[in-house]
Amino acid sequence: MILQETRTLSNGVRIPKLGFGTWLIADADAADIVYEAIKDGYRLIDTAEAYGNERGVGEGIRRAIGEGIVTREELFVTTKLAAEIKEYDGAVAAIDESLRKADIGYFDLMLIHCPQPWARYRDGSGYKCFEGNREAWKALEEAYRAGSLKAIGVANFEREDLEDLFEHGEIRPMVDQVLCHIGNTPFGLIDFCRSNDVLVEAYSPIAHGAILGNATVEAMSDKYGVSMARLCLRYDLQLGTVPLPKSENPEHIASNTEVDFEISEEDMDTLEAVSGIDYGESSKFRCFRA
Repeated sequence: MILQETRTLSNGVRIPKLGFGTWLIADADAADIVYEAIKDGYRLIDTAEAYGNERGVGEGIRRAIGEGIVTREELFVTTKLAAEIKEYDGAVAAIDESLRKADIGYFDLMLIHCPQPWARYRDGSGYKCFEGNREAWKALEEAYRAGSLKAIGVANFEREDLEDLFEHGEIRPMVDQVLCHIGNTPFGLIDFCRSNDVLVEAYSPIAHGAILGNATVEAMSDKYGVSMARLCLRYDLQLGTVPLPKSENPEHIASNTEVDFEISEEDMDTLEAVSGIDYGESSKFRCFRA
């Protein structure tokens, strides 16, 4: 069963192959939803400082542990350093604050949420923040060495952003979490990460729901007798990524785990060629949906 399967990060830490995302889940609702997701078998829980729900996510985790559903060691909990924090002291303070809010002892993974502050990412200027990312990365490295973080990585980083940390950091990023789904697959970045032992996590694997209107994907899901959402998750899994579906619907939370089928090589080729997914908004804003 997929929820019992793992991949291995470059430092030897094992990460579940399928995770549960919490973007847009209110802090007041996060505890109940995360608790139910853990009961359904999810062991990878993904949150972020920017989501504003680290406290609620931590509460749901502590409840599940307290009831004996799971141990802390069986869980893999990820959070992210806010994209606006591009200096060392601010990063140190933010890491400590995330640990305090979640109150689960440590994080299994912490990421720099974006290589630029969100406003600079969205303006399309191509602004780079190499020095600021190095400062934030230094803080993550120190927390990793101290044991507060079991693994460290980045999100939304492109090749040149990763290469700068490879050159100037002491520890290489272990993960890059990026937008990856049918119709928007960064094949070059995935190949680059694979060749450098960086695991790719796939956020918004169902394209924020926009994929559900695609005729090719619908026909393929009918062929395999699965929902379109499950086909999308299986696609990302077969790319070697770790998909992070998000839902507040109990039925969807449970059904998203039913991905123990195989898409043929020919059908993967067809899905890789899908294009024209309409988000109904400028592509510049996609990164914030991590």
